[in-house]
Amino acid sequence: MRAITDEMELSKTLLGVDAVFAGQLVGTDVNEEGILSLLERYERRKIIVTPIGGNGFIFGRGSKQFTPRVIKEVGRENIIVASTRRKLSKLDCLRVDTGDAEVDEMLCGYMEVTVGYREGMMVQVRC
Repeated sequence: MRAITDEMELSKTLLGVDAVFAGQLVGTDVNEEGILSLLERYERRKIIVTPIGGNGFIFGRGSKQFTPRVIKEVGRENIIVASTRRKLSKLDCLRVDTGDAEVDEMLCGYMEVTVGYREGMMVQVRC
């Protein structure tokens, strides 16, 4: 995530969720309420996440701001997973544990993970 925000010349909250629209920071360290408020104001929406640590969680552990409600509002098709090849090579899969079985099931399967400029890898997401 740091490489993305650096390229955009934007500051980034170390462990939080920041919101960007049209290249401008519109929310820093937002929580579920803040994200939902932004979703009401902005029609275009994407979530960009990276797997957490060595366990491969993209939602549910360490990303509590992306609640099942937020994920449903955004939709699976608007989720971008970004990672380095090195981080992915240490994982057997990606994982989700949102606390909502329906949302977890929606996210399971295969997702493309962006690993470089116009480069992606298909990775399995397990519940």
